[in-house]
Parts: sequence; structure tokens; C-alpha cells
Amino acid sequence: MPLLTIERLSFHYPKPKVELFDKLSMSIPPGVTLVQGGDGRGKSTLLRLMAGTLEADAGQLRLNGVSLGEQPEAYRQQLFWMEPRSTEFDQLTPLQYFETVRGRYPGFDANVVGLLVEGLGLEPHRDKQLFMLSTGSKRKVWLAAAFASGAALLLLDEPFAALDAPSITFVKELLGEVSARPDRAVVIADYAAPAGAPLASVVDLGD
Repeated sequence: MPLLTIERLSFHYPKPKVELFDKLSMSIPPGVTLVQGGDGRGKSTLLRLMAGTLEADAGQLRLNGVSLGEQPEAYRQQLFWMEPRSTEFDQLTPLQYFETVRGRYPGFDANVVGLLVEGLGLEPHRDKQLFMLSTGSKRKVWLAAAFASGAALLLLDEPFAALDAPSITFVKELLGEVSARPDRAVVIADYAAPAGAPLASVVDLGD
């Protein structure tokens, strides 16, 4: 059974008017789904629409049967999304940020935080404020929070960008673990499939 269903989704940017999606329908199964496409094809926009941070012109999104339009809070509580370039939590340290995530997600697994921090090489940055971190290190913080959250749906925008090779390998291992779970899904937006990452489905938005 799909975790997320999208029915007749339409969206356009008003200025200049650019229509990205017109009555788009799809199902996101458990496991890892890749949303791929060239520049300007709407990969990141589609993730924001799935997350409910952008309002669609039309269409229905349901996550585990919960409608974004009818029960927006219950819908959003089931997913993890963080804008990669967000500065919202810049004054917090990674550990303080994890505490805010813990407060939001009942399924947050505090026991894996240490393993995620170690696996992503974040130990030297535990006590630094986020604004002090490099782009890659900040992205690692979002990834650690996502995999610790326990959310049914993780939305990851170019998760491998600016990561070092050991961290890329570690994230692929995490994706492999998720792919074995019938109750969780990860949607990755990227230009192409990451080598070795297990994929349950692919959404191709074109070049």
C-alpha cells in the first residue's frame, strides 16, 4: 500500500507565470523514491508541496490516509522536511536543534542520535551554533534529525550535496535500512539516482 498519494496536483509560480504541474497524480510506496529531473523542472517544489509548505493550486495529498487539506497538522506531523538553506535555527547547536525535533515527533529515537552524529562526523560540531557550520555540516544536522525523527515520510532535497565520501556511504546505509521498513518512506530530490541506493520507485520530471 502507498504511504503517500497525490491526486490531480496542479501548481504554478505567478511571476513570471510558470506552470510546473498540471493534474499530476502518483503514489509513493514504502522505501526510497527518487524524484529526478533537470534544473527548473520542479524537484524541490514538489517536495515542498508534499510537505505542505507550498500551497497547491488544486489537488489532494494524503499521507497514511490523512488529508493535507482537511487535517493539515495531523498530516505534517507524519513527515520530516527541512529547507536545506534554512536559517531558522541558526542560533542553536545541533544538540539543541535535535531537542526541538524531539518535542515535535512522538516517534523520535533519542537512542540513535549518538550513532547518527558519529556516522555523519558531527562530533566536532556538537556544541557549535548552526550558523558557524559549513553547508555540508549543516546538511548533516538536517539528515541526522530526519532519520532520528521516526516520521513516516522523510523528504530530502539533494541529501548528498556537499557531503564527504564517508558520510555519503553512511547515508546510503541508512536508506537501505528504511527500504526494509513497510511503514516508512523517503523521497529524495536529485538530478540522478545515487549509486548503490535502493529505490522503490522513480518520478522523472524530465530534463
